Amino acid sequence: MPRRRRLRKVVAPPAFKGYRPYGANNINNEPVELLYEEYEAIKLADYEMLNHLEAAELMGVSRPTFARIYESARRKIAKALVETKEIKTVYGHAWLDKNWFNCKDCHAIFTIPKTLTEQVCALCSSKNIEPINK
Repeated sequence: MPRRRRLRKVVAPPAFKGYRPYGANNINNEPVELLYEEYEAIKLADYEMLNHLEAAELMGVSRPTFARIYESARRKIAKALVETKEIKTVYGHAWLDKNWFNCKDCHAIFTIPKTLTEQVCALCSSKNIEPINK
């Protein structure tokens, strides 16, 4: 029986819900689902230029586990590019270090400080918000 999976720490959710290929006629293709932890691995390793050990420590996983998450993310992105598929971000097996919200009106992603009692959008002051954390 395998060990129980640990949740992977994600500092902030992606600021997008997905990407679509421009000019592709393959509308019926199933989208590629990029998990939040895979997005975080790509961000840490390729954007912030951290080595795998440093990135693994930030995500709260071992270095080999980070390498597997990173490899999975790279394969999914490559598949989406080569096969002209849409990329959608999904929650996956992660936990966010803060309570994040998504405004349904202006589509902003933000946190609300604990000092504020009213839950409204930080940009448009709308009350039509939903929590991203599950």
